[in-house]
Amino acid sequence: MTFLKDRAKEIADIIRDKNSIHIVTHIDADGITAGSIAYKTLQRQKKKVTIEFVKQLDNKILERLTNEKHELVWFTDLGSSISNDYEEMNKIITDHHICPENSDHSYHLNPHLFNIDGGIELSGAGATYVVSKTLDKKNGDLAGLAIIGACGDLQDRRHGRLTGYNREILKDAESNNTIKTLIDIRFFGRETRPIHKLLQYANDPIIPGLTGRESSCISFLKENNIIMKDGDNWRRWIDLSKPERKKIISEIMKILLKKGFGYKNTLKTIGEVYLLENETIGTELHEAKEYATLLNSTARYGKHDVGLQVCLGDRDKFLKQALNLLRGHRANIVEGIQFAKEEGIIRLEYLQYFHAKNGIRDTIVGIIANMLLNSEEISSDLPLIGFAYKNQQEVKVSARGTDQLVERGLNLSSAMKKTAASLKGVGGGHNIAAGATIPIGKEEEFLEKLEKEIKNQLES
Repeated sequence: MTFLKDRAKEIADIIRDKNSIHIVTHIDADGITAGSIAYKTLQRQKKKVTIEFVKQLDNKILERLTNEKHELVWFTDLGSSISNDYEEMNKIITDHHICPENSDHSYHLNPHLFNIDGGIELSGAGATYVVSKTLDKKNGDLAGLAIIGACGDLQDRRHGRLTGYNREILKDAESNNTIKTLIDIRFFGRETRPIHKLLQYANDPIIPGLTGRESSCISFLKENNIIMKDGDNWRRWIDLSKPERKKIISEIMKILLKKGFGYKNTLKTIGEVYLLENETIGTELHEAKEYATLLNSTARYGKHDVGLQVCLGDRDKFLKQALNLLRGHRANIVEGIQFAKEEGIIRLEYLQYFHAKNGIRDTIVGIIANMLLNSEEISSDLPLIGFAYKNQQEVKVSARGTDQLVERGLNLSSAMKKTAASLKGVGGGHNIAAGATIPIGKEEEFLEKLEKEIKNQLES
């Protein structure tokens, strides 16, 4: 960790020396929070700052940025894949995706360079926060955004809590009263969803007999004497008493154990939950995972400024826009999952896949692949690959795995990167989740090569 802080100081010194800085960040929750941390940091440093959001870095974008001759480009939550071909561009990188060994890392803060797992121990927003706080300790008040980014990147999923360097950031957020941590049910929607809906959409772990079945969830709650309405309003998890919560958790655990989920998977039902102290209880901003989902509904649909302004503090115009986008995002995910199921999941020996073509947005095909892999209907013994058309020339490929597959040797980042490069595409990410862009028409060849890579990983 000491060496990581040394690198943060080197990057902070580069920032202090520049007057005008252009931020380039990713379009997911981690990217939006990372970009927001960088943006706020530079504003406080009285720098001239501009920002743009991109789906994926490719040579066309990198060549444009080089030709624009910015005084400094700050890549947040992406940039690890930049080769030495772009030495003319003055740049710094705060990212957490796996980076090539043969690149110049002198301007790069990445946890993987310091034996920290960028998949679960430090996110892109977290790496950016480390630099921000190094510039000025007063930026410790931005720790909450880093926690939202980490949760948006599912870094708390494997252990039911944030681990590694994330806990250092969590300490900052707790000490400045930005985040409150408590042990509770970890299913998504505890702040905003009616109780039966929280159970219906539970997927980590799934609840056999309840997940995906609204009527069964209602019956389950009635059988356990849980009142579901208060007048005309549906009760949410946060509206329940402690005895009611304990009763539901206990009965869910009984179901999981009875169905053979094992002690470890059953315990995933409960864990740490991160609440934003300065946000209103019962809103999409009060719990970190829900906040992250709200952000995902903005830049993924081209509304980059909306998520940025919400992170920077807007609670009026831009928040209203974000909530409207969230409603559409939820509808798109439900429709996308149904579309993928209807198209059919095709199972090969070492992977399974679906091709959505134009039926699912390329910006959310990864979310849908992840949700499908954690649903009751889809087997989780193989990684799931989702295809969606990005434009008339390119296909977006999203790959998702499980912790069990990673333990067996799965590394989707290297597999996707190598396979995409062989087809003149680009790819990368994490061992459990990765993405790529390849030319249209190369999907079958991509699958053949990717399956060989995954086979080698799992068998060795």
